[in-house]
Amino acid sequence: MPTLEVHVVALPMRVPFRGVTTREAILIRGSSGWGEFAPFVEYDDEESARWLAAALEAAEGTWPVALRDAVPVNATVPAVPAAQVAAVLARFPGCTTAKVKVAQAGQSLSDDVERVAAVRELVPNVRVDANGAWSVEEAVTALRALGSLEYAEQPCATVAELAAVRRRVDVPIAADESIRKASDPLLVARAAAADVVVLKVAPLGGVAAALRIAEECGLPVVVSSALDTSIGIRAGVALAAALPSLPFACGLATTSLMAGDVVTDSLDGSGGWIRVRDVTPSPDLLARYAAPPDREQWWRERLARVLELVA
Repeated sequence: MPTLEVHVVALPMRVPFRGVTTREAILIRGSSGWGEFAPFVEYDDEESARWLAAALEAAEGTWPVALRDAVPVNATVPAVPAAQVAAVLARFPGCTTAKVKVAQAGQSLSDDVERVAAVRELVPNVRVDANGAWSVEEAVTALRALGSLEYAEQPCATVAELAAVRRRVDVPIAADESIRKASDPLLVARAAAADVVVLKVAPLGGVAAALRIAEECGLPVVVSSALDTSIGIRAGVALAAALPSLPFACGLATTSLMAGDVVTDSLDGSGGWIRVRDVTPSPDLLARYAAPPDREQWWRERLARVLELVA
């Protein structure tokens, strides 16, 4: 295993996202550039190994040739009250598509309906993401109540449930967790459970691995982030730029959800696009957002364990 330069950072979130209030990550510098290792803290070492493989691909490997020089991106609206939607969308200037988080624990369907309606007043294309939280009946009821949608991402947890919902609603169904957390990421295509697949570079083990899944699934692809800094976003841009077809805006403008970044020229999606370009962390920003000593130790110990699995 090569000698790697490692930095542990902690970036505050503007609003909680997936329950995360501070996004922690390891940035790795290798012979080819920078990679990002940031599996969520609840993921075990075995699942985290794919995230490290993606980081090492970025730091030590190469990416495929880009077929486009920029990729379209969508806004992302957390499960905020409807009154806060305009302020969230203001951080995504130029985006004409928004992904809205729904089915948040402790909230009701009426909260989702109000949030989506507030987004629809400001952005023409709306998609929702339930992160697998609904049952089949809840998903059918909710999707009928939410009105016209570009698609619904992971309305239920299992592939069988996705297929059941897809048969009962007119809304296209997108699969995310059923791809990135599955032992068989192609099952959704074989089971006719989705119209769209959402691919994230880090959980799938890198750009090359994600490209193979896209080709084998044979479904339209949306490239999304895993709440990355601009270093991780760069890998997502590499995947989106290499796809033969890119029919949807990508969920790669998520640095706007954080109150800081590790690069001065953030890949934030201003104007609704991210240009294909390399980015390098700023030493000043690495110092500003350095994780506290106890969290740095936790991440370095995690990295050492997962490196053994990858090796």
